[in-house]
Amino acid sequence: MAAEFEARVKEIIQRTYNVKSVRLDIPNFKPYEAGQFLSVTLNNDPKLKRYLSISSSPTEKCYIEFTKKITSSDFSKRINMLKAGDIVKVQYPLGKFILQSNDKNIAFISGGIGITPIRSIAKYVVDSNLGVDMVLLYANRTVRDVVFKEDFDAMQAKYPKFKVTHVLCEPEPNFKCTTGLINAQIIKNEISDYRERKFFLCGPPQMVEAMKNILKNELSLAENSIILENFQGY
Repeated sequence: MAAEFEARVKEIIQRTYNVKSVRLDIPNFKPYEAGQFLSVTLNNDPKLKRYLSISSSPTEKCYIEFTKKITSSDFSKRINMLKAGDIVKVQYPLGKFILQSNDKNIAFISGGIGITPIRSIAKYVVDSNLGVDMVLLYANRTVRDVVFKEDFDAMQAKYPKFKVTHVLCEPEPNFKCTTGLINAQIIKNEISDYRERKFFLCGPPQMVEAMKNILKNELSLAENSIILENFQGY
């Protein structure tokens, strides 16, 4: 059952030029599962309420974190003004974009700020040394749009069963990546055993739908091997 309560902002982290993470102190900390989301209400104003994925892992017990792309919306403008000590209202845990106990080989496909629940799941697997084999295809326009790059680098270095492939529209010479948009051929190239994996898709709704269609119609994967998460207004 999701509980609603006030939480104090502990820290603000600038992730990229237009993405911020907000870490919250939670009174009587309530457990959650990696990949779940929460609601955030600012200024006790129902118009300033959004659903956001939890980007922290349950193994990071000193706080709960959400991560938001800063846009021109009123909600984003208020997020951009938050500072340590401010109070927000949250409700969690919500959602079923989570690992199951029998998930041993998984693949993530994500774009932009849709990476947030995937960061949570990957961090949980690595910290808990679960032995789950993970592959991530992460699409962005440029390298400066890549969120959690340092975190994913560190996870790969620590956990041999984790491979990250960046897919960029505009590659840079000194950044290892695949160029273009994620399609069936890129999936085959980067995830040769794709038939043996469960896929977790998260990102803008149009991208999620496109990736689902590729997996089902071009790669002939069963619907029960595809888990979706999408939010409007990233």
